[in-house]
Amino acid sequence: MAVHLHQEDIPADALGEGALAVDTETMGLITPRDRLCLVQISDGSGDEHLVRFAPDSDFAAPNLKAVLADPNRTKLYHFGRFDLAAIKYYLGVMAEPVFCTKIASRLVRTYTDRHGLKELVREMLGKEISKQQQSSDWGAPELSDAQCDYAASDVRFLHDLRDKLTERLEREKRMDIAQACFDFLPHRAELDIIGWPEIDIFAHS
Repeated sequence: MAVHLHQEDIPADALGEGALAVDTETMGLITPRDRLCLVQISDGSGDEHLVRFAPDSDFAAPNLKAVLADPNRTKLYHFGRFDLAAIKYYLGVMAEPVFCTKIASRLVRTYTDRHGLKELVREMLGKEISKQQQSSDWGAPELSDAQCDYAASDVRFLHDLRDKLTERLEREKRMDIAQACFDFLPHRAELDIIGWPEIDIFAHS
């Protein structure tokens, strides 16, 4: 298992076949204001690839865009709504189809209100991850080893979590509603981008 840091794009031959675990790091939580700094991606084979974007990046990244936009490869996220919006806004592609472990967790782990990645990994996989670097400066000229390891851990377990959560969704007969939620996520991300971040357009008032 290794963490590979790339600048501005991923090598064309870096990833194998199948679903891709994807995450992003930005300068903050407001997508149009807080630029995309890092995209993490893994094919589940044991290596994680981090693509760093400089402050003056043009976000060309043709290889990364190609795999993110591939309609035949499911993209695995934890809270995909945010990552989809960041990728769409800065890279110009909608990285779908989607499986979101946070949504899946909310649908099947109704016995808890703790749906963060750290809690999911601990309960479902029996492993521990650190969130110490979550709020660090992702736009720094150099990323520390601790930052890189943190970023890699955000995609390291998503394939295994997808498998475990799919078993539970099927057991509880909620796979169809989960898939409908996953299919809607790109539209929810578009609403975030164009100005409806916290407004429920389905609400009565």
